[in-house]
Amino acid sequence: MKNAIVTISRQYGSGGRKVAEFLAKELNIPYYDNELISLAAEKSGISNSIFEDAEKQAGNNFLYILSRLGPTSQIYGMPLSERIFIIQSNVIKDVADRGSCVILGRCADYVLRDYQNCVNVYTYASFPVRVSRAVTEYSVNQENAEKEVRHVDKARETYYEYHTGKKWGNPGNYDIMINMDYLNPEQAAKLIIEYLNLREDNELRKPYKG
Repeated sequence: MKNAIVTISRQYGSGGRKVAEFLAKELNIPYYDNELISLAAEKSGISNSIFEDAEKQAGNNFLYILSRLGPTSQIYGMPLSERIFIIQSNVIKDVADRGSCVILGRCADYVLRDYQNCVNVYTYASFPVRVSRAVTEYSVNQENAEKEVRHVDKARETYYEYHTGKKWGNPGNYDIMINMDYLNPEQAAKLIIEYLNLREDNELRKPYKG
């Protein structure tokens, strides 16, 4: 696809970050992850660390929602976390408007929901596979690995569902869902490229009627 924007959401330990990196490299297009934080911080004047912690703090559903109600968290008349999400969303739209790119996480699939050239991917894997990857690739302590996987997934789920009103991991939110139990990141990236090529070919014809 020409001018394709690919967003990748992922379960913790499913390898989605490496899929995004391989995909961007294969397509020779920009890849945005932590760069979005830097751009958002630069644009807003808010510390990088606050953007970095935004999703992590959502691990406790009750406390995350409660933090939005307290006056101490407010800035410019709205909770700081809400302002962070708006700033970050504007940055995501800015980079998408520049041309083809790969964007990892940060509710980009929702933020860019009105972009016709956006393809949304979700990577997942079985729990044992994700725990194993957390230990071998993310250097998580074996004793804490299962707890860490559950905690990060819960944080991502809460953050996504609070800001989008949609169910994290719902197939209806994505164009492709990839089970990473059987693929390595490079293979998954090639699968996404194949989808992009097929979609471009089909868009040149009449829509498929089933």
